[in-house]
Amino acid sequence: MTQRRAWWPSWAGARAGVAAAAVAPAPRRDADAVIDCALYVGGVRRSGKSTPAAMLAEAKATADAFVWIGLHEPAAGKMAEIAEVFGLHPLAVEDALSAEQRPKLERYEDVAFLVVRAARYVEHTELTDTSEVVETGSVRIFVAEKFVVTVRHGSVGGLRAVRADLENDRALLAHGPWAVVHAICDRVVDVYLDIAAAFQRDLDVVEAQVLRREASATIGQIYQLKRELVEFRGAVLPLQRPLATILDGSTVRLTKEIRRYFRDVADHNTRVADRIAGFDDLLNSMLQARLAQVTVDQNNDMRKIASWAAIAAMQTAFAGIYGMNFKYMPELQWRYGYPGLLIVMLGTSALLYRYLRKSGWL
Repeated sequence: MTQRRAWWPSWAGARAGVAAAAVAPAPRRDADAVIDCALYVGGVRRSGKSTPAAMLAEAKATADAFVWIGLHEPAAGKMAEIAEVFGLHPLAVEDALSAEQRPKLERYEDVAFLVVRAARYVEHTELTDTSEVVETGSVRIFVAEKFVVTVRHGSVGGLRAVRADLENDRALLAHGPWAVVHAICDRVVDVYLDIAAAFQRDLDVVEAQVLRREASATIGQIYQLKRELVEFRGAVLPLQRPLATILDGSTVRLTKEIRRYFRDVADHNTRVADRIAGFDDLLNSMLQARLAQVTVDQNNDMRKIASWAAIAAMQTAFAGIYGMNFKYMPELQWRYGYPGLLIVMLGTSALLYRYLRKSGWL
């Protein structure tokens, strides 16, 4: 711990500009950044208020004890204080402050750093070209033998309910910090399953609209669903690798019971990933079907335009012939030439219209 404190100030000064640029646009005040901080001994929360440093010192001196501190969009200064107390690696701290991070698992000596992207389904009355279907946030987790530090970005992925459920399940919480990590991942992936079910309902609605005789779904709606699916996939698919790394035991060592819990989370995440692949194929099929319908509609419109142009061209031909300035032309001196020509023009138009109508062009 002494060595880490020695190099931390120099890192903070050298990287102040990078950290400040990486912080969210509207960071919380230092007093508001800490959502909750507690010491747990044997799965039971210790009452009383204390500083994170004092809690960590007590956890190190007590068997089966650890500290869990939860932060929401902390400023660089507050994050620097927490990093100094818990001895967090500067590269991991920099990633914890950055706005966008893909799900990953990295090891820094005795501290593991895990990034998880939380998601939420956005309810909507109807799907439009700009409807937001999936909203995502991020949870960054520092975990060691005696502490868990969670850093949340965005309004998605609140951990109050996770903490409350864990405090009611003392047997699970007694397994230590990795039980907290499992509870967070489990809640995130369970929400993935709910989002997949809701997304399926949206797809069913759009698919029914595409396959109607008079298709009402627009290409813009299908593209919007694909954009939202890409955002959802960016949260689900990259999480497979960190979960696999946790399970193989090469990076982190877990008890058999906790590994069993993580295996269940990985299975659920794989199910969601498979459903996303199916959604993507279905959206591609719907897009191709809608484009084919648009092409058919355009062909029908062109046939109608060509049919009316043919009818107009026939009348133009009659008018053009009898509009020539020749002295000797048939029927020019005939008393009924003008009405006779009109009758011929109307008759040929009617015959041509009937023929085109019968052939399906009109």
